[in-house]
Amino acid sequence: MKAIILLTISNIFMTFAWYGHLKFKSKPLMIVILISWLIAFVEYCFQVPANRIGSYEFSTAQLKTMQEVITLVVFAIFSILYLREPIKWNYLVGFSFIILAVFFVFKKW
Repeated sequence: MKAIILLTISNIFMTFAWYGHLKFKSKPLMIVILISWLIAFVEYCFQVPANRIGSYEFSTAQLKTMQEVITLVVFAIFSILYLREPIKWNYLVGFSFIILAVFFVFKKW
């Protein structure tokens, strides 16, 4: 559970690092890059421990799959609340297929 919480916090920071600047398109690109790098540093401070802690319980494939699903959830919320972009039905279908991958990665065969 601790790894999932850390991955979620990590993804919130990374989503802001990658997409938060889109609300500030008039700002110089170099400034945006530097700010994004600072945010990404904070993201790494959560991501690295999340993967280290999670590696005791999950395989790396499972950790990566979890991270991708968390990223999609965080991104969807971020898109709606921060960027004010709607989530279209075809996005949900695509995200659903990725979430379906969780079944195959975590299923004990």
